[in-house]
Amino acid sequence: MNRKAGFTLVEIMVVVVIIGLLAALIGPRLIGQSEAAKVTAARAQIKNLQQSLELFHLNNGFFPTTEQGLSSLVVKPTMPPEPKNYQRGGYLNSKTVPRDPWGNDYLYICPGEDGDYDIISFGADGREGGGEGAADITNWN
Repeated sequence: MNRKAGFTLVEIMVVVVIIGLLAALIGPRLIGQSEAAKVTAARAQIKNLQQSLELFHLNNGFFPTTEQGLSSLVVKPTMPPEPKNYQRGGYLNSKTVPRDPWGNDYLYICPGEDGDYDIISFGADGREGGGEGAADITNWN
């Protein structure tokens, strides 16, 4: 009798069931890590914006106004108060102000309610407030 080497249908089904179980156990953990990574990235971007704002302040003696916004970190503001010692090339390594990891602009308010200025990302839902993954991320917490 001539038997060909190969897998039986039962062996293939066992492997498929094992792969399915592993995906069911590991998949949700990976999905949850994606949102946690975005929150971490938003916090890092806010820290970078804070450092750039502090350098702007050191050079010019004031923080950009709310109207001037975070764009004043990449382009010299032309509305008053105009910075006298604006750093050549701006204050960010990029030529644009980054958006938060969910694709939304950061909200910048100066003077802030919780310090010299406030920087806020509204999180995953893009709206003020929210809990867990949709919670606001700010420079003061």
